[in-house]
Amino acid sequence: MTEETREIRVRRLIYRSRYTGTKETDLILGNFADRYLAHLDDRLLDEYEALIENSDPDLYMWISGRKPVPREWDGEIMRQLQNFKLGD
Repeated sequence: MTEETREIRVRRLIYRSRYTGTKETDLILGNFADRYLAHLDDRLLDEYEALIENSDPDLYMWISGRKPVPREWDGEIMRQLQNFKLGD
């Protein structure tokens, strides 16, 4: 089996971010991923990849501030997502 390159990993995560299954998270995560994933270091990519394994409703509620973020997901990526503006 061939090891995944960083470029392929970023493209895979961008694709997954665009097609989460919920329109709201598709928009937020897809646009965030397009703009920032290629520039994140491996540690933050790991954090992002683990975070998006959560359910779409939970992600949306945490990012939008409608529910408190559980401690295990309240890291740098979550803060970046909460501060991300689609129109920027």
